[in-house]
Formats: sequence, structure tokens, C-alpha cells
Amino acid sequence: MAGGTADDTDDAITAINVTPLVDITLVLLIIFMVTAKIIVKSESIPLDLPSASQGTDVQTVFSVALGADGQTQVDQRAVQNDDAILALATEAHNKDAQLRAVIKADSAVPHGRVIHVLDLLKQAHVAKIAFGVTPAPPLVPVKQPNK
Repeated sequence: MAGGTADDTDDAITAINVTPLVDITLVLLIIFMVTAKIIVKSESIPLDLPSASQGTDVQTVFSVALGADGQTQVDQRAVQNDDAILALATEAHNKDAQLRAVIKADSAVPHGRVIHVLDLLKQAHVAKIAFGVTPAPPLVPVKQPNK
């Protein structure tokens, strides 16, 4: 038995074997670590993150915000119209060839306007373009009735 020999059946058990407790704890730790990685990966979006050998490089982000009311902002400054983006993007790209652009459009903005801004950024030779989004709560799967 645990903690004793077969000869002393009348004596009390004075030692506890903790090996099964440690085994169960380690198995649970591994299960939690694996499931935590799966949960984190399933809710994240793939990103093209820059790599740097030194922490001194600062990344330039060219931000374009499109409002539902027709307003356009570039780097938090209002511009006359969407066509002014081309000149500003070209100027910013000439300063930094690794320029990254982020288009933040209201959900009510027409698709054609977003594509027009995307086309203007590509004309300015901005190769790395992303869309700003707000994370939505995870979708709950619909259960199918049993047949």
C-alpha cells in the first residue's frame, strides 16, 4: 500500500505518496497551456508585423479616415476630398519607402469610395495597406437539430 509495506498491516500510514498528485497537476498544466494557445490564436487576426534588429527605428503610419458624412482625414487632419490623398501619400512615401497605410472607414461608407482610396494609395506606391477594424464579439455557433 501507499507508504507502508505488506508486513505492517496494523500500523498507521505515516507517509503520503505525492507522485500521483504531481502527475495530475502537470497534466492539467499542460492541458491549460495548450488550450490557452488555441484560444489566443482563434481570436486573433494574422498581422504582417515588422522586424527590427534595434529598437531605434520608428515606423511611419499613414492614416486615412473616411467618415459616413463624406469627411476625409489624413493623419487626423481634415482634407478637402479623397483626391487630395494621392499627393499626401506620394509625399509621405517619398520620405519613407517602408510607409504603411491604414484605411479606417465608417461602416456606412460606400464600398466604391473605399476602393477609390485604396487605388489612390496604390498609385502613390504604398505597398503595405491595412484596414482598421473594431473587434467584434465571437460568433456563437448555431446548433443543428438532431435528425
